[in-house]
Amino acid sequence: MKQLALDIGLAAGPTLANYFAGPNQPALNHLSLWLGKPSSLAQRSPVPTYLWGPTGSGKTHLLRAVLVSLADEGKAAGWLDAAMPEPEAFDERWGAVFLDDVHLYTAVQQQAAFNWFINAQSHQLAVFAAGKLPPADLRLREDLRSRLGWGHTFALQVLSEPDRRAVLRQQADARGVFLSDELMDYLLSRFSRDLGSLMQILEQLDAYALRTQRAITIPLLKAMLDET
Repeated sequence: MKQLALDIGLAAGPTLANYFAGPNQPALNHLSLWLGKPSSLAQRSPVPTYLWGPTGSGKTHLLRAVLVSLADEGKAAGWLDAAMPEPEAFDERWGAVFLDDVHLYTAVQQQAAFNWFINAQSHQLAVFAAGKLPPADLRLREDLRSRLGWGHTFALQVLSEPDRRAVLRQQADARGVFLSDELMDYLLSRFSRDLGSLMQILEQLDAYALRTQRAITIPLLKAMLDET
């Protein structure tokens, strides 16, 4: 059986509003407060923010949510993640810098990230970064690692099963979809702990049920996955 691992937050457009915080509420509050400041970048704190935690805790969702919010204000920003082998040069027109999956950075990416960090500091711009490990445990060049750890740092957690169950139930009810206890147990025992993956499945299952005019059941879920 295939496992769907896409993040529904990214597919639908990540926002702070559609991030299900649970134990990660302090990080959400911090980012909301930063965005809630006057839209003049000069009035927003340039102190860097670093989020760390396991896959599925929402690190990328939160970074992209802030990025999208800045874009809505008409502000460009720098984005670097491990899938970008040739980072672009720092742009003075950026409103902030975003560094995702820093624990995976190559030497070239680390050099670019350090350069971006230094330039962001000189222009009084915020840096938002994320990785799987706390700053002290990152195997990065020391000048970059130390800078990632001197600002606001938040440890994120994957939502507990009761929290994921509650969110799935809430989202299903909002869609007018009935999830039986058996189907809920099936989803939570066989798929990723990542809430985004579970929300992806729920969205696809709802659409598949409408297209096939069938009730949402375990056999329907299996049929959908067979077609994926």
